[in-house]
Amino acid sequence: MIKLHKLNGIEIVVNAELVETLESGPETVVHLATGNKLTVTEKADEIIAKVVEYRKAVNSTGKAVNPISGYERQRS
Repeated sequence: MIKLHKLNGIEIVVNAELVETLESGPETVVHLATGNKLTVTEKADEIIAKVVEYRKAVNSTGKAVNPISGYERQRS
């Protein structure tokens, strides 16, 4: 899990395994494998660094992770 911040400053925790793509701009839009989108204050490079650190920590345990298991798309 990685910590990010919504535009209103609220901290959110995101499953790094679900991050598919990032859209850079004044704010960064994080696209998740569930189909959800999050707009956050962190720059794409910061998010990439957080995901890399998360992956290093997960891979050091030697356990496989299924990012989709148990998650469903939020309905608007």
